[in-house]
Amino acid sequence: MAGYIHAMPSRHQRHQRIVELLDHHRVRSQQEMQGLLARDGIEATQATLSRDFRELGVSKGPEGYSIPPMGGASNGVLRTLERTVRQELLVLDAAGHTIVIRTRPGHANALAFELDRAQWPEVLGTIAGDDTIFALAPSPRQAQAVVTRLSRMAELADA
Repeated sequence: MAGYIHAMPSRHQRHQRIVELLDHHRVRSQQEMQGLLARDGIEATQATLSRDFRELGVSKGPEGYSIPPMGGASNGVLRTLERTVRQELLVLDAAGHTIVIRTRPGHANALAFELDRAQWPEVLGTIAGDDTIFALAPSPRQAQAVVTRLSRMAELADA
């Protein structure tokens, strides 16, 4: 029987999964995070998780661990992106790896620029037209995480 080599996920892939898990789960301990990662076939020691959390800017509060919405981007970039999302975003949805964002006519470039500046690991890049942005995520799950995050920023009721 031929043997298969199971490649370990890269640090970047592990970071992306940690961000996704923190976006969708209340995680109260590093052991809980280890269990969630192990469920996905990602092994991480406590020392590795501590380093990952520090690099990602993860903090622990009364509700458990949380990550800054920008994955560590500066507060000024975050505030500008949030303001631009609230002003310009009209509709957004995910289709596979692609996030489709609709804005007011003539405003797609401004929002795409701020999204690119944020350097979220879940956004590989954007293409903007007049009133539509296509953003590409590494996976459909990450595309949905971006939709959730942007919806929260825009304070949409159906986030």
